[in-house]
Amino acid sequence: MESLFEHAGGRDALRRFIDIFYGSVLVDPLLHPLFGAGRPEHVDHLTAFDAESFGGPDDFTRTMGGFGHLIDVHRGLKIHEAQRARFVELYMAAADRAMLPDDPPFREALRSHVDFGSHVAMQNSHAETDEQLHPLREVPRWEWPDGAAPDSAG
Repeated sequence: MESLFEHAGGRDALRRFIDIFYGSVLVDPLLHPLFGAGRPEHVDHLTAFDAESFGGPDDFTRTMGGFGHLIDVHRGLKIHEAQRARFVELYMAAADRAMLPDDPPFREALRSHVDFGSHVAMQNSHAETDEQLHPLREVPRWEWPDGAAPDSAG
């Protein structure tokens, strides 16, 4: 079965998507307090995270600090619900602008991935102790909804 990573178009397509997404969060007034002027490595990190989550190479875990790094960068941000929801909204809008596949199973997987991840990030951003962190400690592996990829044979 084709992975979400392959269906999205691989690393180059995800990089284009995340570059568009990141540009949108940097200029968004609601998200600007979380991202500031941005960090040059953020696009590479988020691209690698999504690639790994979607069945691509595990570069994020092997060379970029893995999930522990994500916990560290979100701690103390105090993300609120409006920011979390806006993050999801801009992520999905960037998928359109990057012309990622728009078939319903892929878009459902993409939305459930960012929705779940944004909830984890929000919880971790408020954690004052390790016990208050979300229990997830590794990059989640995302699959097709109900385990069925669209027919790529057309």
